[in-house]
Amino acid sequence: MTTLTEQLSNFIVDTNYKALPSDILASTKRRILDTMGVAWAGSTAPGCGDARAVTLAEGAKGVSTLWASGDKTGSRGAAFVNGMHAAALDFDSVYEKGSVHPDIVVVPAAWAVAEQTGSDGKAFLAAVALGNEVACRLGAANRENRGWFFSSLHGVFGAAAAAGKLLKLDANGIRDALGLALTRASGTQQALIEKSLAKRAQSGFAAEAGVFAAQLAAAGVSGPSEAIEGKFGYHALYGAGEQTVIVDRLGSHYESLATAIKKYPSCTANHVPIDLLIETVSEYDLKADEIENVEVEISRFADGLVGGPFDPSSNAQVAAQFSIHYSAASALLRRKLGISEIQEEAIFDERVASLIPKIDVTIDENNNSKFAPAGVRVRIAGGELLERRSDYVPGTLENPLSDEQVAFKFRDCASFGLHPMSTSDADQFATCLINLDEQETIDHVFDGVH
Repeated sequence: MTTLTEQLSNFIVDTNYKALPSDILASTKRRILDTMGVAWAGSTAPGCGDARAVTLAEGAKGVSTLWASGDKTGSRGAAFVNGMHAAALDFDSVYEKGSVHPDIVVVPAAWAVAEQTGSDGKAFLAAVALGNEVACRLGAANRENRGWFFSSLHGVFGAAAAAGKLLKLDANGIRDALGLALTRASGTQQALIEKSLAKRAQSGFAAEAGVFAAQLAAAGVSGPSEAIEGKFGYHALYGAGEQTVIVDRLGSHYESLATAIKKYPSCTANHVPIDLLIETVSEYDLKADEIENVEVEISRFADGLVGGPFDPSSNAQVAAQFSIHYSAASALLRRKLGISEIQEEAIFDERVASLIPKIDVTIDENNNSKFAPAGVRVRIAGGELLERRSDYVPGTLENPLSDEQVAFKFRDCASFGLHPMSTSDADQFATCLINLDEQETIDHVFDGVH
């Protein structure tokens, strides 16, 4: 009888670029573009420069690129740095059903190994699509969370699968890579609730570990053969899950299509209220002094992530990203929340501080979902109450971003970071990324960018 881990391994080995549906290829391209953009912007976020310096100080020789700086280093170090940069602004794509951000782990891992192996664009795209599918299916199967950070916990398996695919491992090799990834699976929400910089490092750790697992497997190092279903495997140790979900319609249905591209650089729990408040103040052309009170209604789950008091004193950017009070105030005041709005000058704006006391958060006890539905009520001068509600998070399949919105986000991201780009340069770079499957190698993608 074929085990679950063997079924996953066979799927990874047997599926190539030509076998992938057009919709999964298009979605994967969009999210690679998005991941590169958010990593570019995140490269100057707190902690990211230090992580880059520590990695380069090792003096590792290699051909893998640190995206935002252009430095070359070993594949594992590059996977770590790029993974951390991509997570830094909390602007990366998310598979809501499994509470996992697959791309910030899988894309850096696959890119680093693709450069190492001289793989072409088609092989790279296939590896990313397959690695993301592994991470998302693990997320879909989970039925409890004991406090693990799922992006790194699931992501390390996706990274190992993608790296193993690019290293041309056979099914036994992929199985070993997944088994070795099990020994490195980790990540904690403690970093999130304390708003420490370790939160953004965890995706980098997982990308690095996934690459190393695949490289060890390629060298002949064996791993546990029942990484997912074993007596002391993934589900036994990390949390109960429905194992059949992991292989249900494997190869004919792609769970990762449900991964959403984020519209705003903040926790997903903020996104529906931000959208609704921007719509409200724009439609009625409201000024801050016309607003008497705002009530934001969210789920208990969302409240646990973003509903606490706003305190930017220790780590302003992370505090802003995980605050519904700050997000709402920015939406009301500026009618936007982009990269500029999570910089310290914007966060400590006195006008924001004056709006926050007007914002109340209530919990919808009948809402057992995570991020949507959510609603807002804005009471304006004269007593009129303006109400809005939405059932879908922007960027999801039900409420997708347009191509122009994705392009706008990339331009915004590319205008920040270590090497800010002009709009025309960003558009040219984006075109190259969207057409990766036409590249014989990805070695020259950064030519003329740094």
